[in-house]
Amino acid sequence: MHSLDWVTVRELEIAVRIWNPGASRTLVAWHGLARHGGDFTDLARELGPEWRILAPDTPGRGLSSWSLYPAHDYLYAHYMTVAVAILDHFKLDSVAWVGTSMGGLLGMLLAAEPATAGRIDRLVMNDVGPELAAEGLAELGRYFAVPHRFTRLSQLQAELKRHYAAFGIDDEAAWRRLTVNSARRLPDGSWTYHYDPRIGEQFIHDTPRDTWADWAAIRCPLMVVRGADSALLTAESVARMVERQPTLVTLEVPGCGHAPMLDRPGQVDPIRQFLEAAPTRPAPPVTDQRRPWWKKLLGLGDA
Repeated sequence: MHSLDWVTVRELEIAVRIWNPGASRTLVAWHGLARHGGDFTDLARELGPEWRILAPDTPGRGLSSWSLYPAHDYLYAHYMTVAVAILDHFKLDSVAWVGTSMGGLLGMLLAAEPATAGRIDRLVMNDVGPELAAEGLAELGRYFAVPHRFTRLSQLQAELKRHYAAFGIDDEAAWRRLTVNSARRLPDGSWTYHYDPRIGEQFIHDTPRDTWADWAAIRCPLMVVRGADSALLTAESVARMVERQPTLVTLEVPGCGHAPMLDRPGQVDPIRQFLEAAPTRPAPPVTDQRRPWWKKLLGLGDA
């Protein structure tokens, strides 16, 4: 990280980590559910000095404020408000967006919503899509719905290695960096993760939407990255994404689950090519008659 800035949205202070602040091109990189903007250190290194990377910490994560009203603030609708405030703060009329998991869904919603669609120049969704595997989603909800406490920092690292094994990290130094950047000390001297334990309430309070309709509405260039062993985004879902957005660029990362860290040339070089390619003519929207994934998950019909 080369710089740090703050954006205030209502009572919340949002930390934005910045790499290459003087670069001519800008990319917003938004992290996953329980992570933070520091995860994009290696992406910034691999993309190089010609790209300014803005990586916010979502409210309740990392260096950003925790909300006193999680039921109102730990929701996609509020994250969209935060994202627009950040774009306004940096005077970005339109910008490229890379989002991992939750950050990818946030980018998708911004690109689909008529009021904000023009703010997203092109979108890379990292191991996420409009349809998510029910068991993988339920596992996320179960894991982050309970607090985690560790007597020793080494125990936290061991749990990170277990829970995030699918990240594809194969270097001990990288695990140590992840540990240091993921840890928060508690008043009794023990350790926990660097996020508000109440972020999991998002699974309770957020309003379901027809995400396939959102996907079909997007008009900017699109790319999806999928871990070959992902428990959240299936190959079948990616195929359906291509049906509805025929110009979608796809990348499958071998030996990786949810979600690729975007930390090495084999993952980042295709993203760079996508970001720097000339815009393609958008395909006409495809009407989707399937039930939204959240209705399937809850066992609801179409009525």
